Amino acid sequence: MTTEAVSDRVLTIPNLVSFLRLAAIPVFWWLLLGVDNVTAATILFAFIATTDWIDGYLARRLNQVSKLGQALDPVADRLMIASAVIAGLIAEVVPQQIGIVLIVREVYMAAVTLFVLTRTRGTLEVRKLGKWATFLVYSSIGWFYMAAIPFLEAILTPLAWTAGLVGLALYWVTAFQYTGDALGRVRELESTSSLEES
Repeated sequence: MTTEAVSDRVLTIPNLVSFLRLAAIPVFWWLLLGVDNVTAATILFAFIATTDWIDGYLARRLNQVSKLGQALDPVADRLMIASAVIAGLIAEVVPQQIGIVLIVREVYMAAVTLFVLTRTRGTLEVRKLGKWATFLVYSSIGWFYMAAIPFLEAILTPLAWTAGLVGLALYWVTAFQYTGDALGRVRELESTSSLEES
């Protein structure tokens, strides 16, 4: 197995791509809520989402993996997803039944993750079911945006609802699985500490 050397460089091509993706987020908000152009906002959202892989690919291809890039990529992803959900709720593009339940789940998981981090200084292993749930939920968000374009509404609205509801159900199943993982990890650490003390 080969591992890429991680540098402290800031000015790299992959980092530039990540910065451009971050810079596009306020433009997305302006298009959706400032000028009420759902079609343009949807196109920009699709562009940011589909270019998610480019910065990582370039970093590996050009041997420009950096600490900054490793931090920027997930930040850009999370900010875009959060923007799509929150702005979508405000603009009534994303249904409340999907958006609010999704936000509650993300807040819950943030609390679980923080609990594990503070108690064990570690992280939870990602479950395969969680990856599928994430794919379904965030695909549904994209499809709701695309369904706001009149000629796509009839085709994509049922697809968006189906993916969203199934994805959210799986999302909450994995949330409780992660909670079990978190409690197990803490009990295991506490048990190990007790044995070492004795």
